Amino acid sequence: MTTPLTELIRRELAEITAYVPHSGAYEVRLDANEAPTWLDDEDRAALAKAMLPTSLSRYPDARATDLRAAIARRAGVDADQVLVGSGSDEVIALLLTALDRPRAGFPAATVVTPSPTFVMYRVSAKGRGIKVVEVPLDKQWDLSVSSMRAAIEISKPNIVFLASPNNPTGTLMSPDRVAAIIETAQEALVVIDEAYADFAERGDQATFLARYPNVALLGTLSKVGFAALRVGWLIGPKVVVDAVDKVRQPYNLSVPSQLGATFVLDHLRDEIETAAKSIIRERERVATRLRELGLDVPTSQANFLWVGIGRPAEDVFHKLAARGVLVRSFHERGGRLADRLRITTGTPAENDRLLEALIASL
Repeated sequence: MTTPLTELIRRELAEITAYVPHSGAYEVRLDANEAPTWLDDEDRAALAKAMLPTSLSRYPDARATDLRAAIARRAGVDADQVLVGSGSDEVIALLLTALDRPRAGFPAATVVTPSPTFVMYRVSAKGRGIKVVEVPLDKQWDLSVSSMRAAIEISKPNIVFLASPNNPTGTLMSPDRVAAIIETAQEALVVIDEAYADFAERGDQATFLARYPNVALLGTLSKVGFAALRVGWLIGPKVVVDAVDKVRQPYNLSVPSQLGATFVLDHLRDEIETAAKSIIRERERVATRLRELGLDVPTSQANFLWVGIGRPAEDVFHKLAARGVLVRSFHERGGRLADRLRITTGTPAENDRLLEALIASL
């Protein structure tokens, strides 16, 4: 329906759809890359106690001082290099808001991303009138350096987003390729999204932050068992953090989120590592079984598997759903994504249910 207000709506919004998670009751949900619940009763009670506000009548700490300090200690950086948000989604949106000045001779700012990758880079950019240049990953789901270089040199992006491990492929980007892209994009901010780094065998991407002045890292607690806290962060050059902080809402993280995330980072790191190792073991067990079934399962460094079933995924997706197992299908994207399912690693019992349902659905 067209009304006078239609003319006020940004035209780029016609190219995107609102993010709506799959609804419905499913016994096994393996669609959102959430970690299985792993906190024991003692840890859960301690966390709940730590999250209690001293007063409900006062605003949260607008600077999130204790949380930023905890993140800085974990990363070995200064607290003034850290900005926090309501999940990495908000941090991405804030980055795009602050760094959207068009370059001379260009009608709008541009971002460059690989494809496929985390959808919110594209959605948040287009929602702000920023042009998005998507560069296909190579046949092994790694970065195509030549194509990325060409896109950067032609489009002169403000930001280059690189998720490593990548969502939805689970692949860890080759460090030499990441370095090549950073060096090509010296006039842009290169954001390396480490949402799934706890499940990766290599944790050397922080070295890029020390080596290059145009690199920032994204992090989150959402994938290691604390999605409900909605806490994400940016670690980057102070000049960028200071600029982004100017467009951040002053009370963007609630008191329970700040207190809970600080407690997790300061007191539950060993438990997170133990839980991540358990998830990795299950990920590899399921991957081995899927490969035995003749499915294409690239090596994953995340908490999910990128599964090619050799035919359009829609039919298998619906059959799994009918059996009470929800996964993520990419059949609507078409092309080489048409036969792909992204399957989160659940508990051993959930993974057994998945395998049983998948065998019956193929």
